[in-house]
Amino acid sequence: MTRPSWRADPLVWGHGPRVFEVFLEPTCPFSVRAFGKLDALLAEAGPDRITIKLRLQSQPWHMFSGVVTRCVIAASTLEAGKEAAKAVLAAVAAHREEFEFDHHAGGPNMKATPSDIIARIERYSGLKLAAAFAIPDLDREIKWHCKLARQNGIHVSPTFLIDGLVRPEIGSGDKVSDWAAHLLAA
Repeated sequence: MTRPSWRADPLVWGHGPRVFEVFLEPTCPFSVRAFGKLDALLAEAGPDRITIKLRLQSQPWHMFSGVVTRCVIAASTLEAGKEAAKAVLAAVAAHREEFEFDHHAGGPNMKATPSDIIARIERYSGLKLAAAFAIPDLDREIKWHCKLARQNGIHVSPTFLIDGLVRPEIGSGDKVSDWAAHLLAA
């Protein structure tokens, strides 16, 4: 069996014993809000006390979700790995409306193609993604994220887990200090 010529860098930050898994859809406004708090959470709780694992939860009502999610995974195969993936997520978050449809079914993106979406992400992130996006078996990694979500009963984004258990009381509107308190509770 031959090994693939690429590797998706795991979207993991920190190395502490408490594990905070976050299932995000890159164009969801609530996921964008949660994503924007992850660096602050790591700083507040401490990378030696927590590990943040970012999982992707593509959702079909966000019409370009599959394309954007594939761009995030493609970025993780680049030299900068997870930091490139984070740059893609940040670029999409900063320009979220340009990757979404009005009321999930209309607006300017009705005429956009996947190539248009990739080009926008490249422009905003400063990364060249087209070649990585075209990796023939990149879907293997995307399917892994999907299977992990299904296995855990994840239906919406964002969804938060602590040490492998879904925590429905945690939301994207919570303060970072509240997230830290949940994570660091004995």
